[in-house]
Amino acid sequence: NGGMTDRELLAAAQFACERQIWDRCINTSDRTKADIDFDTRFPMPFREAVVKRAQGINLDPAYVYGLIRQESRFITDARSSVGASGLMQVMPRTAKWTAKKLGLKNFQPEQLNQKDVNIAIGTGYMKLVLNSFQGSMPMAAAAYNAGPSRPRKWRNGPTLEGAIWAECIPFNETRDYVKKV
Repeated sequence: NGGMTDRELLAAAQFACERQIWDRCINTSDRTKADIDFDTRFPMPFREAVVKRAQGINLDPAYVYGLIRQESRFITDARSSVGASGLMQVMPRTAKWTAKKLGLKNFQPEQLNQKDVNIAIGTGYMKLVLNSFQGSMPMAAAAYNAGPSRPRKWRNGPTLEGAIWAECIPFNETRDYVKKV
Protein backbone atom coordinates (compact mmCIF):
# COMPACT_ATOMS: atom_id res chain seq x y z
CA ASN A 1 0.00 0.00 0.00
CA GLY A 2 2.89 2.35 -0.63
CA GLY A 3 3.87 2.18 3.04
CA MET A 4 0.82 4.02 4.36
CA THR A 5 -0.36 3.03 7.82
CA ASP A 6 -4.02 2.20 8.49
CA ARG A 7 -4.37 5.58 10.22
CA GLU A 8 -3.03 7.40 7.15
CA LEU A 9 -5.25 5.38 4.82
CA LEU A 10 -8.31 6.15 6.94
CA ALA A 11 -7.42 9.86 7.03
CA ALA A 12 -7.13 9.83 3.21
CA ALA A 13 -10.42 7.91 2.93
CA GLN A 14 -12.14 10.40 5.23
CA PHE A 15 -10.75 13.29 3.15
CA ALA A 16 -12.19 11.71 -0.04
CA CYS A 17 -15.55 11.00 1.61
CA GLU A 18 -15.92 14.57 2.85
CA ARG A 19 -15.41 15.70 -0.76
CA GLN A 20 -17.85 13.04 -2.04
CA ILE A 21 -15.17 11.33 -4.13
CA TRP A 22 -16.80 8.02 -3.29
CA ASP A 23 -14.61 5.66 -5.32
CA ARG A 24 -11.41 6.96 -3.67
CA CYS A 25 -13.12 6.98 -0.29
CA ILE A 26 -14.11 3.29 -0.58
CA ASN A 27 -11.02 1.99 -2.38
CA THR A 28 -8.68 3.65 0.14
CA SER A 29 -10.71 2.49 3.15
CA ASP A 30 -10.76 -1.06 1.68
CA ARG A 31 -6.96 -1.22 1.99
CA THR A 32 -6.77 -1.03 5.80
CA LYS A 33 -5.81 -4.25 7.55
CA ALA A 34 -6.51 -3.84 11.29
CA ASP A 35 -8.37 -0.55 11.59
CA ILE A 36 -11.67 -0.88 9.76
CA ASP A 37 -13.90 2.14 9.44
CA PHE A 38 -17.35 1.12 8.22
CA ASP A 39 -18.44 4.70 7.44
CA THR A 40 -15.71 5.10 4.82
CA ARG A 41 -15.66 1.48 3.66
CA PHE A 42 -19.44 1.35 3.21
CA PRO A 43 -20.64 4.94 2.78
CA MET A 44 -24.31 5.65 2.12
CA PRO A 45 -24.54 8.63 -0.22
CA PHE A 46 -27.89 9.72 -1.70
CA ARG A 47 -29.50 8.18 1.39
CA GLU A 48 -32.89 9.81 1.00
CA ALA A 49 -33.31 8.73 -2.64
CA VAL A 50 -32.00 5.18 -2.13
CA VAL A 51 -33.85 4.41 1.11
CA LYS A 52 -37.14 5.91 -0.10
CA ARG A 53 -37.08 3.97 -3.41
CA ALA A 54 -35.93 0.71 -1.84
CA GLN A 55 -38.48 0.79 0.98
CA GLY A 56 -41.19 1.84 -1.45
CA ILE A 57 -40.84 -1.46 -3.32
CA ASN A 58 -39.93 -3.57 -0.29
CA LEU A 59 -36.21 -3.97 -1.06
CA ASP A 60 -33.63 -3.93 1.71
CA PRO A 61 -31.76 -0.58 1.35
CA ALA A 62 -28.55 -2.28 2.55
CA TYR A 63 -28.83 -4.71 -0.36
CA VAL A 64 -29.28 -1.82 -2.81
CA TYR A 65 -26.25 -0.07 -1.29
CA GLY A 66 -24.16 -3.23 -1.63
CA LEU A 67 -25.13 -3.41 -5.27
CA ILE A 68 -24.43 0.26 -6.07
CA ARG A 69 -21.09 0.03 -4.24
CA GLN A 70 -20.05 -2.84 -6.51
CA GLU A 71 -21.54 -1.43 -9.70
CA SER A 72 -20.32 2.18 -9.74
CA ARG A 73 -18.74 3.13 -6.42
CA PHE A 74 -21.50 5.82 -6.36
CA ILE A 75 -20.25 7.59 -9.50
CA THR A 76 -23.50 8.94 -10.97
CA ASP A 77 -22.25 9.16 -14.56
CA ALA A 78 -20.26 5.92 -14.59
CA ARG A 79 -20.19 4.20 -18.00
CA SER A 80 -19.10 0.61 -18.57
CA SER A 81 -17.34 -0.71 -21.67
CA VAL A 82 -20.57 -2.52 -22.61
CA GLY A 83 -22.73 0.59 -22.32
CA ALA A 84 -24.24 0.26 -18.84
CA SER A 85 -24.93 3.63 -17.21
CA GLY A 86 -25.15 5.39 -13.92
CA LEU A 87 -25.13 4.43 -10.26
CA MET A 88 -26.69 1.01 -10.79
CA GLN A 89 -25.02 0.38 -14.16
CA VAL A 90 -28.19 -0.37 -16.09
CA MET A 91 -28.01 -1.41 -19.75
CA PRO A 92 -30.18 0.69 -22.13
CA ARG A 93 -32.29 -2.31 -23.25
CA THR A 94 -32.82 -3.45 -19.66
CA ALA A 95 -33.74 0.12 -18.71
CA LYS A 96 -36.35 0.39 -21.49
CA TRP A 97 -37.87 -2.97 -20.53
CA THR A 98 -37.93 -2.02 -16.83
CA ALA A 99 -39.38 1.45 -17.51
CA LYS A 100 -42.22 -0.21 -19.44
CA LYS A 101 -42.83 -2.68 -16.57
CA LEU A 102 -42.84 0.19 -14.05
CA GLY A 103 -45.16 2.26 -16.22
CA LEU A 104 -42.67 5.12 -16.66
CA LYS A 105 -43.77 7.18 -19.65
CA ASN A 106 -41.38 8.72 -22.21
CA PHE A 107 -38.27 7.10 -20.73
CA GLN A 108 -35.03 7.76 -22.65
CA PRO A 109 -31.80 5.82 -21.91
CA GLU A 110 -29.88 9.14 -21.65
CA GLN A 111 -31.82 9.72 -18.41
CA LEU A 112 -29.86 6.89 -16.75
CA ASN A 113 -27.17 9.38 -15.73
CA GLN A 114 -29.75 11.21 -13.60
CA LYS A 115 -29.34 9.84 -10.11
CA ASP A 116 -33.05 9.54 -9.27
CA VAL A 117 -34.01 7.94 -12.60
CA ASN A 118 -31.13 5.48 -12.31
CA ILE A 119 -32.10 4.52 -8.77
CA ALA A 120 -35.75 4.09 -9.79
CA ILE A 121 -34.94 1.90 -12.81
CA GLY A 122 -32.12 0.00 -11.07
CA THR A 123 -34.13 -0.83 -7.94
CA GLY A 124 -37.19 -1.65 -10.07
CA TYR A 125 -35.14 -4.10 -12.13
CA MET A 126 -33.50 -5.50 -8.98
CA LYS A 127 -36.94 -6.18 -7.46
CA LEU A 128 -38.13 -7.96 -10.64
CA VAL A 129 -34.97 -10.09 -10.64
CA LEU A 130 -35.29 -10.84 -6.92
CA ASN A 131 -38.92 -11.91 -7.38
CA SER A 132 -37.95 -14.20 -10.26
CA PHE A 133 -35.48 -15.93 -7.90
CA GLN A 134 -38.05 -16.30 -5.08
CA GLY A 135 -36.33 -13.64 -2.98
CA SER A 136 -32.83 -15.22 -3.05
CA MET A 137 -30.48 -12.24 -2.67
CA PRO A 138 -27.30 -14.12 -3.68
CA MET A 139 -28.94 -15.47 -6.85
CA ALA A 140 -30.47 -12.10 -7.74
CA ALA A 141 -27.08 -10.39 -7.28
CA ALA A 142 -25.47 -13.03 -9.53
CA ALA A 143 -28.20 -12.46 -12.12
CA TYR A 144 -27.70 -8.68 -11.92
CA ASN A 145 -24.00 -9.20 -12.68
CA ALA A 146 -23.98 -12.16 -15.10
CA GLY A 147 -27.48 -12.08 -16.59
CA PRO A 148 -30.51 -14.10 -15.39
CA SER A 149 -29.90 -17.35 -17.28
CA ARG A 150 -26.58 -18.28 -15.66
CA PRO A 151 -27.63 -18.46 -11.99
CA ARG A 152 -30.52 -20.73 -13.05
CA LYS A 153 -27.96 -23.19 -14.46
CA TRP A 154 -25.77 -22.85 -11.37
CA ARG A 155 -28.77 -23.56 -9.13
CA ASN A 156 -29.16 -27.14 -10.36
CA GLY A 157 -28.22 -29.45 -7.52
CA PRO A 158 -28.77 -29.38 -3.79
CA THR A 159 -30.22 -26.28 -2.14
CA LEU A 160 -27.31 -24.49 -0.49
CA GLU A 161 -27.12 -21.68 2.03
CA GLY A 162 -26.44 -18.41 0.17
CA ALA A 163 -22.83 -17.90 1.26
CA ILE A 164 -21.94 -21.49 0.31
CA TRP A 165 -23.73 -21.18 -3.05
CA ALA A 166 -21.79 -17.96 -3.76
CA GLU A 167 -18.49 -19.83 -3.25
CA CYS A 168 -19.56 -22.33 -5.92
CA ILE A 169 -20.17 -19.74 -8.68
CA PRO A 170 -17.90 -20.75 -11.56
CA PHE A 171 -17.18 -17.18 -12.80
CA ASN A 172 -14.50 -15.45 -10.71
CA GLU A 173 -15.90 -11.98 -11.34
CA THR A 174 -19.46 -12.96 -10.42
CA ARG A 175 -18.38 -14.99 -7.37
CA ASP A 176 -16.39 -12.01 -6.07
CA TYR A 177 -19.24 -9.62 -6.93
CA VAL A 178 -21.92 -11.64 -5.08
CA LYS A 179 -19.74 -12.01 -1.99
CA LYS A 180 -19.03 -8.27 -1.91
CA VAL A 181 -22.69 -7.28 -2.40
